[in-house]
Amino acid sequence: MGAPMARHLHSRGLLAVVGNRTAAKAQALAAELGVAAAASAADFATCDVVALCVSLDADVLENVQALAGVLQAGAVVIDHSTVSVDTARQARALLAARGIGFVDAPVSGGVEGARNGKLSVMAGGSEADLAKARPVLEAYAARITHMGDTGAGQATKAVNQVLVAGINEAVCEGLALGEKLGLDAEKLLPTLMAGAAGNWFLEKRGATMLANQFVPGFKCGHLLKDLRIVEGMARDAGVQAPVVAQALADYARLVEQGQGDADTSALITLKRG
Repeated sequence: MGAPMARHLHSRGLLAVVGNRTAAKAQALAAELGVAAAASAADFATCDVVALCVSLDADVLENVQALAGVLQAGAVVIDHSTVSVDTARQARALLAARGIGFVDAPVSGGVEGARNGKLSVMAGGSEADLAKARPVLEAYAARITHMGDTGAGQATKAVNQVLVAGINEAVCEGLALGEKLGLDAEKLLPTLMAGAAGNWFLEKRGATMLANQFVPGFKCGHLLKDLRIVEGMARDAGVQAPVVAQALADYARLVEQGQGDADTSALITLKRG
């Protein structure tokens, strides 16, 4: 997702430096866009806004710690990763100690949303920090919602992932049943989409999953990571989460089968029995 987001920023004249844990990827994108490729956090020292999009809570904190040592007071770090509320608050504290702002801003919309500049951003942080970050976010977002103080963005993403997991379960189970009943997919999909069963996952992934095409999209391994975070948050909140439990079991099984890099619609392979 990072590369198309960077391209949108470049198109608006807002991109100065790109970085990636795989240096060759950063260098290739930098060469394409005519910007600098970061070799370390120090290469971001003159940036007034830095956007992160990494995989794990530990990665966020490692990057934030490094940026805290080089950014100028008044700069803002935007984190698009999906992590825990506690991690977002730790990141804010590390940066605030140096006078640097922080916005936790997880996104929804997948690779297509990033490519089309139509992501939904769920932001947590101060009004002032979000105001500084907004021109960057507007480059690749169709909707930016300030959900509250630091951590509110991640809390919203947790709710989002519960719904995503439940919809995936229902759609894959329903379409697997449709296959077993011998229904014509070319008639079934538009019929379902026209009624109350219509949803983004069915529209974007229905035909491809029935054709056994599982190019991500959003990877099974990434959703499994997110659901583990959500499970902990639900437990701490005292909320029953059977949908999350079922999805956790299913996506863990897919990852164990070697499908961690497949699109989340690969879930249909389990539902087929």
